[in-house]
Amino acid sequence: MKTKKVLLYLVIAFAVFYVYSRPAEAATAVRGMATGISSGAGQLAMFFSKLLH
Repeated sequence: MKTKKVLLYLVIAFAVFYVYSRPAEAATAVRGMATGISSGAGQLAMFFSKLLH
């Protein structure tokens, strides 16, 4: 359990460092993830729409 906490803190610390040291690249990465999630949600909605009709 402690190992998971330590790894989580390390990941959070790395993310904060990355955002602080390279804000433009971090913004691009976040924008890309948001686009991917949005696209996936749209595809999932289309799947269920076609499934139910």
